Amino acid sequence: MRFMMIVKANADSESGMLPSDEMVSKMMDYNTMLAKAGVLVDLNGLQPSSKGARVKFSNGQTTVTDGPFAETKELLAGYWVIRADSLEEAIAWARQIPFDGSPDTIEPEVEVRQIHELEDFASPASIARAKQIEALMVK
Repeated sequence: MRFMMIVKANADSESGMLPSDEMVSKMMDYNTMLAKAGVLVDLNGLQPSSKGARVKFSNGQTTVTDGPFAETKELLAGYWVIRADSLEEAIAWARQIPFDGSPDTIEPEVEVRQIHELEDFASPASIARAKQIEALMVK
């Protein structure tokens, strides 16, 4: 099973503040640990919402709103995608993230969510089509 560990944005990440060299080093150690354990699939930090946009779909219309977005509790600052056998195992990995409440990590919050697999969408035709799309994806 794949799980996404989602780092919630805070005022610092939304301001574009980058972590200290010490925090970057701790995160690199953590990322290395995940990779050596064979569970790391993907990871990235995200630029602040001021550098992004939202595309809303409603009644056949699309609306684009440029960032920044007011409510940081609803925003993401980064993520990891890992492989784990259970939610409990994914949580155990999340508990090891080196967020310690220091000024670099003011009240960090990480949400852990299981990712749907192709098999969750039952239809053999849908699964076959999804595999075709997956083959075209940039890796």
